[in-house]
Amino acid sequence: MAQVSGKIALVTGAARGIGQAIACQLAAEGADTALCDLQADWLTETAAKVAALGRRAQCYAVDVSQATAVQNTVAAVEKDFGRVDILVNNAGITKDAFLIRMSEQDWDQVLDVNLKGTFLFTKAVCRLMMKQRSGAIVNVASIIGLIGNAGQCNYAASKAGVIALTKSTAKEMASRGIRANAVAPGFIQTRMTEKLSEDIRKQMLAAIPLGRFGEPEDVARVVLFLASDAAAYVTGQVVTVCGGMVTA
Repeated sequence: MAQVSGKIALVTGAARGIGQAIACQLAAEGADTALCDLQADWLTETAAKVAALGRRAQCYAVDVSQATAVQNTVAAVEKDFGRVDILVNNAGITKDAFLIRMSEQDWDQVLDVNLKGTFLFTKAVCRLMMKQRSGAIVNVASIIGLIGNAGQCNYAASKAGVIALTKSTAKEMASRGIRANAVAPGFIQTRMTEKLSEDIRKQMLAAIPLGRFGEPEDVARVVLFLASDAAAYVTGQVVTVCGGMVTA
């Protein structure tokens, strides 16, 4: 039997990269998907891939940092699908600069999308899951939230916040049958990481014991496990998917 057969999954930042891979992995294992991103037309490719896997996909345009927009989106998903069994908070951005040069706007935008967005969707979806007395939340953090990185103070802070939010959500919601876990990817081949210089890429590769960069599907498979009943006794955990860059 497919691991998430018949379940409804809501995935933010689903237009490409890790979010698209997660949506497709969940669909391949039997889930219908509510796909969210800043613009609905960005989601066309992901929706087509989900449909090709024989599952239903519905697209929603939402700015994850806006509370009313998030509430309206979750209400629309509930109306369209009837429930939400799996929430994957994947939407994220970077605005890199060294601390001394980082603008307040770049700090605020990254924290608003990466951390506040995760909070808003978690809060809205938990209201549904509490009524169901079941649900699985998987937040996409980063190893940068564990180890920090020069030039990414805002991103590191946002992802460290996601990790802390995950652990607290797990403790609050366990009695309601809701689990919350996080994945912390390392260097994954996406459009976001393609912007890095060749020198930085070489430095990163040298720090990966497995000797290769990760693929979005490497993260998606771990998300699938955490979202499925196979992880029924797993909550409040952070799973690094980084080829061994971080081992503690």
